[in-house]
Amino acid sequence: MAVEEEGLRVFQSVRIKIGEAKNLPSYPGPNKMRDCYCTVNLDQEEVFRTKIVEKSLCPFYGEDFYCEIPRSFRYLSFYIFDRDVFRRDSIIGKVAIQKEDLQKYHNRDTWFQLQHVDADSEVQGKVHLDLRLSEVITDTGIVCHKLAARIIECQGLPIVNGQCDPYATVTLAGPLRSEAKKTKVKRKTTNPQFDEVFYFEVTRPSSYSRKSHFDIEEEDVDKLEIRVDLWNASNLKFGDEFLGELRVPLTVLRASSCYDAWYFLQPRDNGSRSLKQDELGSLRLNVVYTEDHVFSSQYYSPLRDLLLKSADVEPVSASAAHILGEVCREKQEAAVPLVRLFLHCGRIVPFLSSIANAELKRTQDPNTIFRGNSLTSKCIDETMKLAGMHYLHVTLKPVIEEICQSHRSCEIDPVKLRDSDSLDNNMETLRQHVDRVFTAITTSGVSCPTVMCDIFFCLREAAAKRFQDDPDVRYTAVSGFIFLRFFAPAILSPNLFHLTPHHTDPQTSRTLTLISKTIQTLGSLSKSKSASFKESYMASFYEFFNEQKYGDAVKNFLDLISSSGRRDPKSVEQPILLKEGFMIKRAQGRKRFGMKNFKKRWFCLTNHEFTYRKCRGDQPLYSIPIENILAVEKLEEESFKMKNMFQVVQPERALYIQANNCVEARDWIDVLTKVSQCNQRRLTFYHPSAHLNGHWLCCRATSDTAPGCSPCTGGLPANIQLDIDGDRETERIYSLFSCYLGRLEKMQEACGSRSVYDGPEQEEYSAFVIDDPQETYKTLRQVIAAVGTLEQEHAQYRRDKFKKTKYGSQEHPIGDKSFQNYIQQQSESSTHSI
Repeated sequence: MAVEEEGLRVFQSVRIKIGEAKNLPSYPGPNKMRDCYCTVNLDQEEVFRTKIVEKSLCPFYGEDFYCEIPRSFRYLSFYIFDRDVFRRDSIIGKVAIQKEDLQKYHNRDTWFQLQHVDADSEVQGKVHLDLRLSEVITDTGIVCHKLAARIIECQGLPIVNGQCDPYATVTLAGPLRSEAKKTKVKRKTTNPQFDEVFYFEVTRPSSYSRKSHFDIEEEDVDKLEIRVDLWNASNLKFGDEFLGELRVPLTVLRASSCYDAWYFLQPRDNGSRSLKQDELGSLRLNVVYTEDHVFSSQYYSPLRDLLLKSADVEPVSASAAHILGEVCREKQEAAVPLVRLFLHCGRIVPFLSSIANAELKRTQDPNTIFRGNSLTSKCIDETMKLAGMHYLHVTLKPVIEEICQSHRSCEIDPVKLRDSDSLDNNMETLRQHVDRVFTAITTSGVSCPTVMCDIFFCLREAAAKRFQDDPDVRYTAVSGFIFLRFFAPAILSPNLFHLTPHHTDPQTSRTLTLISKTIQTLGSLSKSKSASFKESYMASFYEFFNEQKYGDAVKNFLDLISSSGRRDPKSVEQPILLKEGFMIKRAQGRKRFGMKNFKKRWFCLTNHEFTYRKCRGDQPLYSIPIENILAVEKLEEESFKMKNMFQVVQPERALYIQANNCVEARDWIDVLTKVSQCNQRRLTFYHPSAHLNGHWLCCRATSDTAPGCSPCTGGLPANIQLDIDGDRETERIYSLFSCYLGRLEKMQEACGSRSVYDGPEQEEYSAFVIDDPQETYKTLRQVIAAVGTLEQEHAQYRRDKFKKTKYGSQEHPIGDKSFQNYIQQQSESSTHSI
């Protein structure tokens, strides 16, 4: 879900690795230890929570989180909570990173000191304020100046203690005066509409001659300010909660008698600054924040066409896609957008076949086939992650869940064995686990996605042709990917592949490590498998397995998944689980006298139906066939005074659902929209609000079957299993080429050098693979030209935006530091260009 900006879509995403915390303050009791978890928050809205690490002051989490960010935000925050014996959660501290500072920590492990959390530091939201200064002449001809302060509305206020009943106090403050007035309380809303005006005397009536508002004496204005404080009306005896403030000096009215602007709320000046931050410990994080500015498709045609014909370029090392892999510092950087683009355009198999053949020509030993971190191996890895995730879940998730729930010790290292453990029993338990996992894998060949089978067929044929004297090379070329790079990593770290919700406990993690090692060796088909283990206890354990029996099963499996033209006729018919989880739904009123209350339900979406039930595993209470989903849209907050709501529109009624946070709401809307996109009966107009009290809140129409009043926002049809935006991926590739433009130019120099000089290779150019200097130079010239054209479009967009955007607007409120920096950069660039 992108933010639209006049022909441009803006996507925000963040990838986070939550490492560990250390030196947390001890619990004030005899035990001293804490049971802690960490949350990820956009401002103060929780979007992810780690598992609880028990009895530790240095908890290790090791959890990864990725999300598309569906709204604007000011802070990416991380909170450390402690859960006591009564299951009560208390905050230990937080890390709050401003949006404009995220690039400082881009993709590197960083230790952050935990900060104290109090009402003065928990601020979010913005306020629309209008100030007007006017002259009032008394009956005796005396002039005084009055200020009208109009607080219009607020947006994005936080929910405190489960509620948000906001009101504002407006104060005219100076050294010798303080006059405060208060708005009405607005109930159950984070976007209150106040629209109240308060009047203040700025200058006292005096007998001197009349003065214009432009001539007010400086001492009358410089020492005065308007302060707006936002509060949450509380029913608790501790008083109302502070939500934030803004301070506006009256000097803003010198140039004009009126001033209308949006402001970000700020923390109170008297916050807890004297407290020592290092008392709370620290948290290790790795944050990758990405912001993509994507134009319409025609802007990317030259670069996209150049990339897509890479498979047909001879040699492939002279193609645009291969060149991207050469200039990027990390092959993974290039592999991710390339694979997504080629998958989106249906060109992934010929591309991978081409670069794999080129790599095989440079490989001398069949035992080292695709063993390095080359562009080929990284691209195939990424393809398996994208195309094979459902296959991985169907194959491994049931058995992994069973192993995680068993909690049986499988330690076979005599050094690590506990006194209460039996080595023989542990070996037998581990062997049973390995057998179940191995059987699940080797009997899953019919479910392997077609695109993976086509790739494996190309690898098998190319390897057999390159090393004709090695009869097993057709197997090892494939097993290195499917076992070593696909199944083994998923077994080792199931949380990274969404097979488990969190990082497993130490004992289970050790069990999965031993299983992964064994499965990797069983699938390798190496000549001496026992010798492949560094540990003697693993070599002893491996003797449990009959090499002939397991080897035949592996070969049969590899033959099946790498056979030419293999198709699974049942793949379309079988329900594919797309998403599931708890949400809150409003009763639909299907019973005449039924109550329309809100209840928590377990929702499940497949490519066939959308259902909900009381708990996971129960029978569905209600099912919506996909063909009955006519629209999926956001629901305005004012309908039920609830955030993160959306509606699933059916022929008879709409189902109103509240997600847990904005990220989950966005994900559900996205996947529901895509799975129902091909429905011929989809609506073109919908009601953005609910039908309550006999009418639609949006258009006031009384009939509950009245046609919608707003156009639907559903995008173009997309593959529900491969959610890929081709223009966005091309924009990312452009960004990489732009970032490594210096290396592109270096590669051009290398092509020129090799064209005229046939001697020993110069060291500065040796990092590049250049098989045909002239063809490579030609492609480089086309790439640089396409990148230059796109750079001009981005520069023009930035100039236009700078001219049109007003600081203090709703999109860029006063206090938006990232936009302040943007204005400064644009001003400097404009000065340099003159």
